[in-house]
Amino acid sequence: MAMLENNTALVTGGRQGIGRGIADRFAAEGARVTITGRGARPDDLPAHFAWASSDVSDPRAVAELAAGIEGLDILVNNAGIQVEKTITETSDVDWDELMGANAKGVFLMCRALIPRMSHGGSIINIGSISGQTADPGLALYNASKAFVHGLTRSIAVDHGPAVRCNAICPGWIMTGMVDAAFAVADNPEAAKTDALARHPAGRLGQPSDIAAMAAWLASDQSSFTTGQLFTVDGGLTASSPLNPGLFR
Repeated sequence: MAMLENNTALVTGGRQGIGRGIADRFAAEGARVTITGRGARPDDLPAHFAWASSDVSDPRAVAELAAGIEGLDILVNNAGIQVEKTITETSDVDWDELMGANAKGVFLMCRALIPRMSHGGSIINIGSISGQTADPGLALYNASKAFVHGLTRSIAVDHGPAVRCNAICPGWIMTGMVDAAFAVADNPEAAKTDALARHPAGRLGQPSDIAAMAAWLASDQSSFTTGQLFTVDGGLTASSPLNPGLFR
């Protein structure tokens, strides 16, 4: 029997990147998956996924989405954006857009859907290693992920055992966001080469690496696991700041 057979799952921001990787893995494990995102259903989204057009930063949109859901087993809060700016470069519009999606969106979705989740349901928030150590030039993004980490613990404490809540903290996963982060470096190719050398796993991550952890957290195999942050970064944050490639 597949790990998530007969489970219903909702994945925000699941049209691409990490969210899509998680949705694909959940479907492969037998779950019925609904993906949310802004705008119309993407033309290339496979037919076995349900689509719900919604803006996670809009309280009304989230309330309307939640009203049509009963008995949800798994909620993945993945939707988010990135702004490549320092704090002094950041505008009020940047704040509203990024914190609305990355922080307020997670808050709104959890508030609306916890009452509609099955006993023992699993919430998986997508945090980041950037919420634990600051990546340069990503001030608001770093702060938003630290918020997600703190909210994850609070939900686990306040709403267990009705739901479990954990966060996955990805490292450098090859998506459009990572490409944008490298692009702000003075020498993007050198930055990518240096980043690769800092990974004991010998490679940068793929969405499937995060999806594997998400599948376990969504399943009954992790039934005694809640309120935790799981770093999936190829060993990046395990090493010292020194580039190990210079010592070999």
